[in-house]
Amino acid sequence: MTDADKSAVWARRAAGEPITRLSRHLGIPVESVRRYVGATGGIKPEPRKRSRCALTLENREDISRGLAASESLREIARRTGRSPSTICREVARNQGRDGYRAALAEQAALDRGRRPKACQLALSARLRAAVEADLKLDWSPRQISRRLRRAYPEDAEMQVSAETIYISLYVQGRGALRKELTQHLRRRRLVRHAKTVLPSRRGRIPDMINISQRPAEVEDRAVPGHWEGDLLLGNPTNAIGTLVERSTRFVMLFKLPSGINAESVRQGLTRTILTLPEFLRRSLTWDQGREMSQHTAFTIDTSVSIYFCDPHSPWQRGSNENTNGLLRQYFPRGKSVAGYSQEHLDHVAELLNGRPRETLDWMTPAEKLDQFMQDSIAAGVATTP
Repeated sequence: MTDADKSAVWARRAAGEPITRLSRHLGIPVESVRRYVGATGGIKPEPRKRSRCALTLENREDISRGLAASESLREIARRTGRSPSTICREVARNQGRDGYRAALAEQAALDRGRRPKACQLALSARLRAAVEADLKLDWSPRQISRRLRRAYPEDAEMQVSAETIYISLYVQGRGALRKELTQHLRRRRLVRHAKTVLPSRRGRIPDMINISQRPAEVEDRAVPGHWEGDLLLGNPTNAIGTLVERSTRFVMLFKLPSGINAESVRQGLTRTILTLPEFLRRSLTWDQGREMSQHTAFTIDTSVSIYFCDPHSPWQRGSNENTNGLLRQYFPRGKSVAGYSQEHLDHVAELLNGRPRETLDWMTPAEKLDQFMQDSIAAGVATTP
């Protein structure tokens, strides 16, 4: 890869472009790009800086032309504005008058100038031990950096930036920390990833209605019947469906008939929603997962409109995200949920719906839903499915 290729790689990565796409744009094999990025830990190397006193490539080309024209070293020095002794040393260290080549001399000078500054963590065993101990407690580099600054305000040796910790973990050529300690980072990545992510067009769901078009009554949670939904994964091949009513936090769980696919999700979701009274079937908010690609058929079957969240915006389904966290007590992450019956899922939902919630003034979701049901009966609204 040329220097121009490497610069293009970093520019495109900073814009959030994945390696496969940027390799196609640059015409470079994917493995070559991945190997280069992996060797740097995903961190752009600092650009080389040349001293103002050092010879430039243009100076060396002038020297090469002067030598080819049989000029004396003093004439070359006068023409380039350099000291004769500088020109003499330059020619002597690069194979003399007969063997001097500007490009080779430039590369040799760059190689001789590589004197990387020792990392602060490599210089201080006490600091390194403190950082490693905190990393093993699953502290983030920023937490470690700020805590050390607070604990040792007068000791410069015991202070280190979060960026230095990241570089020491990701760039092993400069690192003083063991690569295995990256397992204690929250993301557990072996290379740094760009913060910007380009939107992917793959697998987009047709005819989506964005959450921005959701009725205003959904936002204040005053009217029941607006739901948030998601899939709770067991392992990558199985999941259960979760529904949370926004006003009451009432939970419903449903089993997927035939694995994680659009048809299975539509069938399970339809069967569950149709058990509700009509006044509790107003809307459903979901993320842009491909399991909802049959949302149009679901709306036709149930008359419930589906509104889709923005990409990477789980807070737009905050009640559902919080409930999924509570459900992990019963369905641990990474363990299969394929063996659970619908009766067991109903039992777990009943346990959650019987818990008092602070956001409901310590009422339970079941009690809050029953209150809405009683108000609806008093108002003459049908409550049967």
